[in-house]
Amino acid sequence: MTIDAGHALQVAIQTTLAADATLAGLTGSGRVFDHVPQGTHYPYVTYGASTHRDWSTATEDGTEHDLTLHVWSDAAGRREARTILLAIRSRLHDQALALDGHRLVNLRAGHVELRREADGETVHGLIRFRAVTEPLA
Repeated sequence: MTIDAGHALQVAIQTTLAADATLAGLTGSGRVFDHVPQGTHYPYVTYGASTHRDWSTATEDGTEHDLTLHVWSDAAGRREARTILLAIRSRLHDQALALDGHRLVNLRAGHVELRREADGETVHGLIRFRAVTEPLA
């Protein structure tokens, strides 16, 4: 059974971020969530929207992925959230992650945004990535 490229990419990102000592030092260990457990305190990282589309050529199969990671912080100012975003970018941008059943052609950070939420206390950062994957033979 072939593993979905989007799932393989998320697993590789999760594994990479979970092993990153810099990120763990900023957020605490195990603070990258697909679903945030109730009662979780800031700061932490969550998965956001992801899309994929066919990126095949006449001779090769491929998938283009757009995915977003969110950073949540209640520290005064934007510094904590910005530092976490930069750590994520540093760990993922242009890195050769190992994907189960697929080859990562590239992974590039694009849009980065910081904003204060309507509660006036929470800082919300996001970083968008674009990736291209190919199935292994």
